[in-house]
Amino acid sequence: MRSTWWIAAGANLVMGVPCVVPVWLLWYVAVNGPLADLGWTRREPTENDGMLLWLVIVVPIVTAFVLLWWLANDFARRWNTAAARVYWPVCALVTLVPSATLVIFF
Repeated sequence: MRSTWWIAAGANLVMGVPCVVPVWLLWYVAVNGPLADLGWTRREPTENDGMLLWLVIVVPIVTAFVLLWWLANDFARRWNTAAARVYWPVCALVTLVPSATLVIFF
């Protein structure tokens, strides 16, 4: 069986575009929640509704994206001959490429 790495890379790169939303939501919760409690950042001054509302929004969106990502990669994994210990981390990193591009250039 031939290794079709480009299917997995292309699927993860395409999935990386909507991944920007869950990454931003996780960053926002971390900055206004645990990291602010540790003193690493300052909370948004106008964020006075608490974090429970954000968790109600963030948890379903992140869960849906992770489930979709896992199902897509599990399907693409069938045609790839790479070892699982290489395949999954590389797929995760390729998915984060659009988010990293936005952070670097904007």
